Amino acid sequence: MTNRQLTSLTCIAVVMAAGLGVLAPSASAAGLRVRPGDSIQDAVDSARPGDTITVLPGTYYENVLITKRLTLRGYGDRTVIRPPAATAPAPAAPLRAATACSQADTGICVMGTAQQPVTGVEIRALTVSGFKRNGIWASYTDRMSVERVTSEKNGTWGIAQERSTRGIFRRNTARDNAESGIFIANTVEREGGATDTLGAVVRGNELTGNRIGVTVRRVRNLTVAQNTVTGNCGGIFVVGDEGEPGAGDLTIRGNRIHENNKFCKGNSRLPDIQGVGIVLTGAEETVVRSNSIRGNVGASPLSGGILLFKSFVGATNTDNVIQDNVVRDNRPADLANQGTGSGNRFLDNRCDTSVPAGMC
Repeated sequence: MTNRQLTSLTCIAVVMAAGLGVLAPSASAAGLRVRPGDSIQDAVDSARPGDTITVLPGTYYENVLITKRLTLRGYGDRTVIRPPAATAPAPAAPLRAATACSQADTGICVMGTAQQPVTGVEIRALTVSGFKRNGIWASYTDRMSVERVTSEKNGTWGIAQERSTRGIFRRNTARDNAESGIFIANTVEREGGATDTLGAVVRGNELTGNRIGVTVRRVRNLTVAQNTVTGNCGGIFVVGDEGEPGAGDLTIRGNRIHENNKFCKGNSRLPDIQGVGIVLTGAEETVVRSNSIRGNVGASPLSGGILLFKSFVGATNTDNVIQDNVVRDNRPADLANQGTGSGNRFLDNRCDTSVPAGMC
């Protein structure tokens, strides 16, 4: 028998074996495909660092905790994670029992520690819906990326991260969340100076129906670009305080921020919110450039197109640049500069009204 004949027979045997199910995937690969009725958490627990877990189409009623480098990937709106029917007993592992993200109330938690941040987690193409607190919450992470995820109808934030660096949030949809669609902060537990995100990026997301589309609070070195922000109470908030270093060194560029005219009642931190485009409060050295900001109308102290707002805690807006934006049909004004900050520049914006007058 010739070598060519042997090769042909071998190929036929392989094909026949595969058709009979003889060539099953390896145990490791089989454990990384999750089907309806399986547990995503069990797959996460058994995965090795660097593994990819593919969650097949279906609805999964559970909470997921990730503490190592891996990729969790679904099939977009066909893979849905929802709250379990009843709260499960607290996990025995000390890290899970102590988790600050209140795992039982959050869809996906990504948790590192100050001594050992979790690095390189990727969450792709799935839907997280209806959790009491957050859709996705992360703390002490580096280079985490969330892409093509839908986070909707959660009781606090859609996608949120604190104490983390180099995060990427791209092409997600965050809608109808009770607080911010995307929330990036130094920490939520205490006041303090801004932390350097080392170049985090919020890009190309669809944010609608939330209290605020994007909030960046007490952080530095971050870009918010090319997002569509509409139908929220407020568009984009940059928030600092009196701590050092100040919040800033940010870029807000190329966003479409239209008709964020939903009404949200105020709370102990903020007044009523309605008709808000971009607000800077306690920010420094932030560039707001080439955004389209139209039709944001309301009677809140925060209402209008682009507002440098006086801080409730005495922090000033300093050395910010507002340039080359199209800011039209916002009320009570397209541009407003409040407070006692210095060095703020409004350059070459296309607008009709400003407070004080003369900035258009």
